[in-house]
Order: sequence, then structure tokens, then C-alpha cells
Amino acid sequence: MEVHHPLFRARLFLQGAHLTHFAARDERDWLWMSDTARFEPGVAIRGGIPICWPWFGVPEKNPPEVRRRLLTSSSHGFARTAVWELEDVRETAHDVEISLSLNANSDFSDAWDGRARLLMTFHFSADGCQLALTTTNSGSEPLAFTQALHTYLPTPDISRTLVKGLENCGYVDSLKDWSYHTQQGPVSFEGETDRIYESGDSLIVETPSGNRRITAIGSDSTVVWNPGPEKAERLSDFPDVAWQSMLCVESANALGDYRVLNAGQSHTLGVMIGRE
Repeated sequence: MEVHHPLFRARLFLQGAHLTHFAARDERDWLWMSDTARFEPGVAIRGGIPICWPWFGVPEKNPPEVRRRLLTSSSHGFARTAVWELEDVRETAHDVEISLSLNANSDFSDAWDGRARLLMTFHFSADGCQLALTTTNSGSEPLAFTQALHTYLPTPDISRTLVKGLENCGYVDSLKDWSYHTQQGPVSFEGETDRIYESGDSLIVETPSGNRRITAIGSDSTVVWNPGPEKAERLSDFPDVAWQSMLCVESANALGDYRVLNAGQSHTLGVMIGRE
């Protein structure tokens, strides 16, 4: 789906309810996309904002309540490759809102034992974009899940890029045997980085070309990721040197921040990407 508005433009795909492009008029893309991303049925798109749901990361690192429903060893769930349905489009002189839905039912029984309905709403304006993912438990038993809006952001130089707002926060470092640490000062990048922070506070991403404010909704965990040079060479659909020009700041419900919904209950995870 292409959005061509006098004040901004955007591109998203029904596969994965995946936003791959957003920019205000006469500006560069606010999101990072891999030059080698594949747009094929059933293949996750590298870049933009993939949806990780109903589990985040590798299954074995999820809480037991989430893990017991998983029937596969694949990472990040199936929402990012499933085909969603268009629910609604609204347009004004100032903004556009698009809603997509997915029924996570028996069609996904080979990967997951659960039932839920997802609604993904995109709101675009000249000031930025907002994504809201609402999960409603359509089953009869409590539903536990983890999730993330896996936001890829561009930077001219990762070595001169900072994430501010996580100072003094605790985090789990997956690269150091999942050990627990406390952040000292802003987050900087000196190679591969993969951390889950115990914070859903508003953040500032500072790059040599400008800053972005990242504001999470319904989240008490934030993932900061960059593959570094060695992992970049092993990743699919990812140029070897691309780690120097991107980072991920993910609004999440991960690790101890997993969510549980009783029958009929809903939870919304959102992110606003705006100017600073």
C-alpha cells in the first residue's frame, strides 16, 4: 500500500502489516531498509518496522507461560510473515490512518497454541508516525505473549550515534550470557549490541544527521540492537557493511515484561516516532 499525501509519504505491506517507508515531504526516509531485502511470500522483510508476535526472540528465552504455547524453534513469531486484512482507511488534509487486522487462529496451529485477534493501526502526519498493535484474547483461557515493534532507524555513522533516556536502567545483555547490568550514560555502539532494557520511557536517538524521539505505549521493555561486523556477514538479506548505517530501537513486552490477557481482554503496544 502506497500513501501519497501532500505532507508525507509512506509504504506498507499486507504481509506482516509491515511499514517499510515513512518520510515527511522533501525529507529522507525516517526508517532504514536493507538494500538486499526480499519481498517474497512467507519471507520476513529486512528493515522498516517488523512485528514480532506472539513471541519475541528465540523461544527458549521466553517466559514459561509463553514458551509452553510454542510449537516451533523459529524466532519472533508468525505475525511478520502472515497476510493481514485491510480494515479501514481515513484521510484528512493533515493525516492518514490505516488499520489492518489478523485472526491468529487454527491457521497457525503448527507454530502456536492460542487464539487472538490483532489490530494494527498506522497514523501518519507531517510530524511523524504512530503504530499501535492491539491484541485481544479470543480464546477461553488466559493468554501469555511477548512482542516487539522492531524499529530499524538510519544513521550516517553508528560510531557517532547515541540513544539517550536509558541512563541508570537495568538491562539484560544477550551477548554476555544473558547477564544483568546497569546502563552508565547514553547507549553508544562499538560493535555488536543486543540488550533488553527494563524501561519503556521516551528516548532520543542522536545521529550526525539529526535526532528522533521514540515514545513507547504499553511497554516496560526496550530492545537496542546492532549486529556489528561479524554477525552482519551471517545475516540474511543484510549487506556486510550495513551495520555501520543502522540501529534498532524496539518498543517491546519482553522477558519479565510479558503480558497475560484473560478471555476477551486486550492490550495495546505502540510506538510514536517524531521530531526532537
